[in-house]
Amino acid sequence: MVSSPSPQQVAEGSALRVNGVSKRFVSPDRSEFTALDNVSLSVKAGELVSLVGPSGCGKSTLLRMIAGLETPDSGELLVGSEQITKPCASRGLVFQDPNLFPWLTVRKNVQVGPTARGVKGETKQEVEDFIRLVGLENFADAFPHHLSGGMAQRVALARALINHPQILLLDEPLGALDAFTRMRMQDEVLRLWQARGTTMVFVTHDIDEAIYMSTRIVIMTPRPGRIEEIIPVELERPRDRSSQEFLELRGRILKMLHFAGDQH
Repeated sequence: MVSSPSPQQVAEGSALRVNGVSKRFVSPDRSEFTALDNVSLSVKAGELVSLVGPSGCGKSTLLRMIAGLETPDSGELLVGSEQITKPCASRGLVFQDPNLFPWLTVRKNVQVGPTARGVKGETKQEVEDFIRLVGLENFADAFPHHLSGGMAQRVALARALINHPQILLLDEPLGALDAFTRMRMQDEVLRLWQARGTTMVFVTHDIDEAIYMSTRIVIMTPRPGRIEEIIPVELERPRDRSSQEFLELRGRILKMLHFAGDQH
């Protein structure tokens, strides 16, 4: 059973604020387009918030700005009271592709962050603990080509979590998995969220996934990306995908996305 993190667990996470952020890009034909337009969002410490919207609406761009990999043209992003100006270990990022180093074992892939920070020796036991946390203790010495897609994504999660990020950013991390593995991994992410109390921002195109996992769902419009609505998900956990309440919320979101598409 997965519940919301307790107040004690929430200490791992941190609040996030996005204030009036806009971002423009230049396309290959040298024309300029606006990816995000005046986006504002507040995420409480320990929340799991999903970003949902059509392709090209700026979800990944927003995630990259929170990670510090892109800078806004206007507005600001803050973790607590600290402005985001560059990448930082306190903000972990997990992509759809696990991006594991093929020449390193599971253990050494998880060690990458501590090694880069020069604290490899201090976190040796912690590496083992995180490998155990994601259920891969029997594969610690395996190489990525020995792993299934779901197992590889668990390594990516462990590699991000070992840096104790205050905010974990997940960009379609389960999108490449088959349906059954994807559902198992949804429970895995929820279990890690519950255990660590980390603030999570989750990009997905899957409405059911967003409802199943999130405390709130942020609906975005087609480009230029704006926030159409923020929907609290107040269903009890563990959530039943076949319940009337779940299906009603699913229908409401699908209708909203359809109308949003018609208006632009």
